[in-house]
Amino acid sequence: QVQLVESGGGLVQAGGSLRLSCAASGRTSSSYAVGWFRRAPGKERRFVAGITRSGARTYYTESVKGRFTISRDNAKNTVYLQMNSLKPEDTAVYYCAAGYVSTAYASSDEYDYWGQGTQVTVSS
Repeated sequence: QVQLVESGGGLVQAGGSLRLSCAASGRTSSSYAVGWFRRAPGKERRFVAGITRSGARTYYTESVKGRFTISRDNAKNTVYLQMNSLKPEDTAVYYCAAGYVSTAYASSDEYDYWGQGTQVTVSS
C-alpha cells in the first residue's frame, strides 16, 4: 500500500512557475512508476507526465513538452513536477499516481494509487 500526498499548488500569473511535489509513504516508492494527471474544470482527467521507477525515462503530453519537467528523488520518496511558462489553460487540479506501469504511462488504468490532488490556477 502506498499513500500519496501532493503539494505545491497555488495561484500564479501566466508565464510564472510552480513546482509540485508528490510525497509517498508506505511501500518503497521506487517500486512504482509515477504519473501526473490533471483535471480542468468541466473536463476529464488527462495525463500530463510520467516517469519510470529509476527515473531514467520520462514521458509528457504534447502540450507541456518543453515547459514541464518530471523528476524523482527515490531517497526522499518524492516525485516533482516543475512547471514553467504556465498558461491559463494549465489551470486544473493536479494528481499524482503510482503503479506498476509497463508502457502505457498515459493510461490512468495503469495506476493503482492516487493522491487527493492540488489546485493550480494560472491567471491571465
